[in-house]
Amino acid sequence: MLDFVSLEEDLDQEERMIRDTAREFVEEHVKPEIGEHFEAGTFPKELIPKMGEMGFYAPNLEGYGSPNVSETAYGLLMQELEAGDSGLRSMASVQGALVMYPIHAYGSEAQKDEWLPKLGRGEAVGCFGLTEPEHGSNPTAMETFADRTDDGFRLTGSKTWITNSPIADIAVVWARDRSSEGDPVRGFLVETNWDGVSTNKITEKLSLRASITGEIGLNDVFVPEANVLPGVEGMKGPLSCLTQARYGIAWGAVGAARDCFEVARQYATDREQFGGPIAQFQLQQRKLAEMATQITLAQLLAHRLAELKERGEMRPAHVSMAKRNNVRAARDQSRVAREMLGGNGITTDYSPMRHMANLETVYTYEGTHDIHTLVLGEELTGIPAYQ
Repeated sequence: MLDFVSLEEDLDQEERMIRDTAREFVEEHVKPEIGEHFEAGTFPKELIPKMGEMGFYAPNLEGYGSPNVSETAYGLLMQELEAGDSGLRSMASVQGALVMYPIHAYGSEAQKDEWLPKLGRGEAVGCFGLTEPEHGSNPTAMETFADRTDDGFRLTGSKTWITNSPIADIAVVWARDRSSEGDPVRGFLVETNWDGVSTNKITEKLSLRASITGEIGLNDVFVPEANVLPGVEGMKGPLSCLTQARYGIAWGAVGAARDCFEVARQYATDREQFGGPIAQFQLQQRKLAEMATQITLAQLLAHRLAELKERGEMRPAHVSMAKRNNVRAARDQSRVAREMLGGNGITTDYSPMRHMANLETVYTYEGTHDIHTLVLGEELTGIPAYQ
């Protein structure tokens, strides 16, 4: 596998084990059938408990069944899962960074005891409800509201583009508390089988097809006080979760790009035209050289981000740079890899076009490329480009 500047030579034993275990899992359980799932628009749900058995959900958390592995190990896991398919990494990323993380960081002991072990084992599935039909890049304008009752809250509103929602048992829903001054944002653990909750599936997607995406409808849903996240109030809650998820995306995109490169390199050495392998031609070698360079730069950024995160020095703007750069690089290089495969590259027999389609979604979700550009612009100038 491409590791041109030998970054993985510095991995410790546990990090190597997690990388190899995830890579073997993807080779054995994902790659043989993921093209069929992409074509059919289905997610391999049988892998959910298997990934739980392997410890793929939030292994970088501590306690409640999570082993507290290094941030590099977690990044490598996301990398290997997305080398299989972005939908696979998305499922694990949502389960871990967007559901288990907020419960771990902001939940009560009772909430942690009830949900973290089940989610970690894949016995329960979670989803994260922030994006709304009219509010994507500007979540502070959310129109999902919570009204206090004697023993809890009533939630009304809707969320959309929610990974896992049609198969989720629990949803971490963010809503404005109209009962408190300033309508602060609060987090609620909404069980999807409650009265008034709907989780309709979104179909006819042309990207991230091997992923289950849906909506969350909340029609006067009663949420008991015991299901309110007590440890956070305001946009810090959902935004901190997104920082965790974007960290995984920055690593995952490297996996997709690397898989595209490996497929293109193998194809170029096997495919013969004009009396020899197409890898002998300067145009193809130039493409491989540029792909390898861009992927290596993305790897360097991901590994540095892990070091900063491990030391507690990672800032949201660092994550914005890595997510923005690495997804763009993967998106661009997947297109080059598809070119190298010629007509064969448009089939599900080869991964680059599937990755290319998936990366259009990854380029957009968890903060669009343009929004991360503006985040960096503000970090560099001190002047916000939006309110």
